[in-house]
Amino acid sequence: MHIERAILIAFLGNYLINIILGTLIVFLPLGTNEYAQYIVYIVLAGIMTGIFSWWHLSTASRANTFTSGIVFGVIAFIVAVATALLSIIAEGFAQKTPLFGPESVLSNVVSLIFDWQILVLLGYWVVPSAIVGLLMQKRDTITVPSNPVSHPTI
Repeated sequence: MHIERAILIAFLGNYLINIILGTLIVFLPLGTNEYAQYIVYIVLAGIMTGIFSWWHLSTASRANTFTSGIVFGVIAFIVAVATALLSIIAEGFAQKTPLFGPESVLSNVVSLIFDWQILVLLGYWVVPSAIVGLLMQKRDTITVPSNPVSHPTI
């Protein structure tokens, strides 16, 4: 498995899911129902994650794509959390107000780590990646039996 490739695909996927998909969800005719918007976002993020997983696993060894899918999902989850943490830290230190100090940045980081949405993030990166890996592995282990009976030509 190419870790660098997994990190780059995960970073691209994280960007497209958070920025592009998050923006497109607003334009869907769901009204002001935030719960429906969040559910649609999670479903579409899972589909996109499956596509990114397939892209990464298309070059992986076919013998263990299930394991590679789980590893890719975990790497992508770590990339997403690291990106969010770096964004919080950069935003915190970019503030020019004297009331905003390192302790406020630290509280934002701690609140991100212990938020329930981290479990949703873990779910929509790892579960579709594992499913795609499992499907790719099952597809490659199915063999078509050859027909041993030969028919005479006339």
